[in-house]
Amino acid sequence: MFWTVGGLYFSWNDLDRVHGDHLRKEKRYLPAAIPLASPQVALQELQTTTPVDSISSIQLIEILGVPTYQIRYFTKARQSAPEQGSSHGTSHAAGAEVKVQLANAATGKLISPLGKAEAVQIARNTVVDPARIQKVEYLTEVGTHHEYREKPLPAWAVMFQEPNCTVYVSSELGTFQTIRHNQWRVFDFLWMLHTMDFQGRDNIGNVLLKAFSIFGLITVLSGFVLYFVSSPSFRTEKKRR
Repeated sequence: MFWTVGGLYFSWNDLDRVHGDHLRKEKRYLPAAIPLASPQVALQELQTTTPVDSISSIQLIEILGVPTYQIRYFTKARQSAPEQGSSHGTSHAAGAEVKVQLANAATGKLISPLGKAEAVQIARNTVVDPARIQKVEYLTEVGTHHEYREKPLPAWAVMFQEPNCTVYVSSELGTFQTIRHNQWRVFDFLWMLHTMDFQGRDNIGNVLLKAFSIFGLITVLSGFVLYFVSSPSFRTEKKRR
């Protein structure tokens, strides 16, 4: 029954609305003529205080109208031996953590992680008007059932009374991460029942789901068998023979 109800809900709902796209303002982009400093300026300043081993990525983003470099890097403490046969590059131990540093892309100066006021403003710039804030929380950890699970931490959770939703902003990444509202929460609950993964929601290969899938198939097939066995015409034909 839950599979059927969940399937109906998934089919009849617009996935974009579930993701909260209708609650978001149109995304703003940086003008092409904006003056930018070389990322090397920020890297050199970062290396004065942090033993940077290698760069994972450098991305240009916008934080409250300011062009910003989002630098993802590994420290030398995470370095492991290079792979055999590798002529260049650096290898890292499995599960090595990527660290993030923000820098003003116009000057190259390093930027601290987002504070409460900055996160609130980013959330306001994300949500459609009117945006009335109800509560703001700083998250350093979440449980497996939290609606912000498997997202970068720490993060600011900005809860709006109107519209009724919560916007999550990553403190270290400096960017909007996701928006949660009641329609998404219903979808998430039904998806949990649908996959029978009551922790992460997305493991569709768990033993419980496989067992109930086989049981469901047997139930359906047994229904066809019982129909023919109990059918008056079938019994009449059997007696005739």
